Amino acid sequence: MKQAGKSATQDEILSIFQGGGEMGAMMRAFDWDAHPLGNPALWPDGLKTNIRLLLNSGFPMFIWWSRDLYMFHNDAYLPALGNKHPEALGASARIMWSEIWGDIGVVVENILNGGNPFYAEELHLVLERKGFPEETYWTFSYSPAFGDTGQVAGIFCACTEVTKTVLSQRRLSTLKAISDATSLIQTVEQACQTVSNILSDNPYDIPFNLIYLLNATGTEAILSGKAGNVASEAAPDILPLTGNSPDCPLAIVQKTKQPQIIDHPSSNNETSSIGAGFTLPVKAVILPVFRPGQEHIIGFCISGLSSNLEYDSDYVSFHQLLIGQIATTITSVQAREEILKQEEYLKDIFQQAPVGITILRGPDYLVDLANPGVCEIWGRSQADVLGKPVLEALPEIADQGIKELLDSVYYSGTPYVADELPVVLEREGKLESVYLNFVYQPMYDAYGMVRGVIAVAIDISEQVAARHDIEAMNKELLAINADLDNFVYSASHDLKAPISNIEGLMNALIDYLPAETLQTDIVKKLIELIHASVDRFKRTVTDLAEVAKIQREAGEDIAQVNLADVVDEVILDFESAIAETGARIELNLVQNSVIQFSAKNARSIVYNLISNALKYSSPDRKPNISITSEEVPGYIGLYVTDNGLGVDKTDQNKMFSMFKRLHDHVEGSGIGLYIVKRIVENAGGYIEVKSEVGKGSTFKIFFKH
Repeated sequence: MKQAGKSATQDEILSIFQGGGEMGAMMRAFDWDAHPLGNPALWPDGLKTNIRLLLNSGFPMFIWWSRDLYMFHNDAYLPALGNKHPEALGASARIMWSEIWGDIGVVVENILNGGNPFYAEELHLVLERKGFPEETYWTFSYSPAFGDTGQVAGIFCACTEVTKTVLSQRRLSTLKAISDATSLIQTVEQACQTVSNILSDNPYDIPFNLIYLLNATGTEAILSGKAGNVASEAAPDILPLTGNSPDCPLAIVQKTKQPQIIDHPSSNNETSSIGAGFTLPVKAVILPVFRPGQEHIIGFCISGLSSNLEYDSDYVSFHQLLIGQIATTITSVQAREEILKQEEYLKDIFQQAPVGITILRGPDYLVDLANPGVCEIWGRSQADVLGKPVLEALPEIADQGIKELLDSVYYSGTPYVADELPVVLEREGKLESVYLNFVYQPMYDAYGMVRGVIAVAIDISEQVAARHDIEAMNKELLAINADLDNFVYSASHDLKAPISNIEGLMNALIDYLPAETLQTDIVKKLIELIHASVDRFKRTVTDLAEVAKIQREAGEDIAQVNLADVVDEVILDFESAIAETGARIELNLVQNSVIQFSAKNARSIVYNLISNALKYSSPDRKPNISITSEEVPGYIGLYVTDNGLGVDKTDQNKMFSMFKRLHDHVEGSGIGLYIVKRIVENAGGYIEVKSEVGKGSTFKIFFKH
């Protein structure tokens, strides 16, 4: 840049180039005397006026003066010049903007020759202002700049660069197209290729793009989508993720989880290795694809970078949004795939389920699903019912209350459970009564609204019929048992008189026989045997009478009975036996051991258990008897434990049989435990026993609360 000539005074220069910031200072310092335009004092007033105007404007403006189009511009226009500044001041626009002269030269020449002004919006121009051919967009007007005599003496332009706006709109359009196109896609493969097809429509921002998704083990990336014209050697189907050099770009991306730029400013034929056996054209970026909201990499995008654009923050933001959109699309499709798989899996389960399952949709209860089990119950095929309202598919249930049950579930959201519900269904042209156990379960959508009813049903008609048969048999057996009880009761009373007669006759015979005859050994033996037989017969009749009495009096004499009091009374009855055997009695009864029970039956139970504990004690040790009680759900338990002889495990169930005795060394009828069991079970309770030979036994009586 030259020093100002001495032919122009400082005041004249200040007057023309007053203010203007950087460009005003440059114009004041410029050696205009050495320029073809000459000293500013000799310039036309029109040029001086226009220069003053643009230097003091905040809007980008320039003047190209004379037929040679010498350049004047303000500070606001400097970004448009880029590296052409400061050489552009005073230079010819034809030379300085030679790269776009083919686009604008005709317009400029036309205006210089008296043509109309020119206005353009978002005009695409490729500028060489940053060391590479840059894609730019401009909104501007070219107007004639007039000389002092009114002739066209140059070009005046007011302009604004709209490159950011145009690129943003183009990129947002791409993102929107991806969002719109992938919303209903069902597979990941379709999603990746659809995204790639859309990216192919925007080669200005995405010269090419490769979508790689990781396999299940994360050891390989599989090519899932390709956009642009990429040679096959630059886009292998499988990209190994192991064995790469630590400093190769792909390994760096895996480690840092940050994008990696591959940038070579030389010829377009140059390639770059980014991984094992993988090369890529000159300029690209490797972008990790993350699962949304996580740091987990699910794939990579290898995206070409435009050679006509800077990789600035806007470009980076576009890639981030693009990767986010791709990740969201892929994960959404994967989620839909998983849902479809689960639905198919559930359908398979429904189809194979051993119960009837149907899904009824909406307030009309359209049959969406009917598995073979429910079709068998209904007596219909799937083709007969699917897609139809249930009342249309099964018209015979219209007046059986089924619709009302469905409505109650649908509108209240409360499940309904039915046990042995009788339903009349038409099967093979005939109406049949069936019994069903089923559940009506409300089916909710994602918003928590009831959208249908799921029904699970089991046909229990055979079980109900079998139970009815059993109930009839039980009724018959109860009648037989009642007859037997009556027979036992009658027999026990009817046999008492013959036994008494036999005993009386025997006594009369003894009185009749001579004394010497009674003293013979054989007569003594016979009399002894006859008396023993009569006594056993009498005990047996008494026991039978007791059994019959228990059965006939079941449910009578019920009152509140305190087990602790009963135990204390029975222990007093055995006071002499306890003292004689040296038995030790341990009591641990809960405070509120009160039951609703027959007092005499409760006493009979406790009496039998303590009697057995003393009677069947071990000769090797003194009897130790523990009597405890506890509350269990629905029952009060009374436990009697001894250290007596015990019973073999195989014989434990036999001890409750009538007239069954497992130890014969002491007197007994073998009916006591049978009576205990009958008393307890008649009152709704139950009995358990645990015994071990040589260690003792524990009897657990559970009285119903």
